[in-house]
Amino acid sequence: MLNETMSSLRAAKRRALVCYVTAGHPDPARSVALVQGIAAAGADVIELGVPFSDPVADGPVIQGSSQMALEAGMTLQKTLELAAATRVRVPLVLFSYLNPLLAAGPNVLQQAKDSGISGLLVTDLPVGADPEREAWIGKGPLSFVRLVAPTTPTNRMKQIASHGSGFVYLISRLGVTGERSDVSVDLPGTVERLRSVCALPICVGFGVSSAAQARAVANMADGVVVGSALVRIAERSVDEAVAFVRSLRSAIDAA
Repeated sequence: MLNETMSSLRAAKRRALVCYVTAGHPDPARSVALVQGIAAAGADVIELGVPFSDPVADGPVIQGSSQMALEAGMTLQKTLELAAATRVRVPLVLFSYLNPLLAAGPNVLQQAKDSGISGLLVTDLPVGADPEREAWIGKGPLSFVRLVAPTTPTNRMKQIASHGSGFVYLISRLGVTGERSDVSVDLPGTVERLRSVCALPICVGFGVSSAAQARAVANMADGVVVGSALVRIAERSVDEAVAFVRSLRSAIDAA
């Protein structure tokens, strides 16, 4: 489903809005309503973050949301149950660290597929780090979304893109996740470098926190990823988070 959605958007010359939410945040019931609401508001892809006790790549907002979800009893298995409960018609991408997947056993990828998940992004599994695990995921039923950092050499970008599917997630700047007040001045050049060696759609995230920023990124990439800003607003109000996604959708469509 993820591959088909991204291909359809590209054919229609539309930019993807990719929204990250932490499973079970602000609580399990409202988490289902949040996913359903942002899907209806125009999200093309929803990344469903698996709460993890040591989210080293995440900034304070997502770390805090992960801790709240863990305290409410959220697990990988409950994340899959939540995904099934949403019954949304947009692709869901499981966003996880490697350890929860390994702990869940060899059938977890099929379980995720059966729950309505169509893609997987593993934060701490760079290309070449663990060929056996990468092959397990690559041969599985889910699209395998890979991460590219802005400092990645071009030949390494090519290697990463060739080992992924769905889309490539380009990190807009170094550091952990979190809101920023501007778009990196180096981003246009980084996108073009990646595009020169990558046939997959390119979605840019890390720091996009306003409609204006989303529009700016949409003018250079195939998709825009919004996470921390959405998680922060959702903790205050699911309705406000849905309205925020509508504003992002309008800005991207106007790019």
